[in-house]
Amino acid sequence: MKKQEIIKGYQTEILYQKHMLENLGRWFSIFLGSVGLGIIVLYFFPAAHLLLYILGIVLIVIGLLGMLVLGYGMYRGNRNLQLVINDFKSKFPAASSMTKAKE
Repeated sequence: MKKQEIIKGYQTEILYQKHMLENLGRWFSIFLGSVGLGIIVLYFFPAAHLLLYILGIVLIVIGLLGMLVLGYGMYRGNRNLQLVINDFKSKFPAASSMTKAKE
């Protein structure tokens, strides 16, 4: 492989991982909204409607579990992204300074 192909591969991988981390952030927001909606349902329908009460609890539990899983995924993804960036910088110090100028 040529040096330019390897550099292009690193840059593509870094951009892809950043995009995927943004997607995880969007999903995290959806699950946060689920928790908020569950809390609102529990607040406005405390015990009057059993079905709505159960729905509120389910929304909170699903939202919290989703937030935990996605939060851990975002943490590990950021760690992995930093490892890829550091590896790229260590192998191609001149190319990594050129990519900073482009961003």
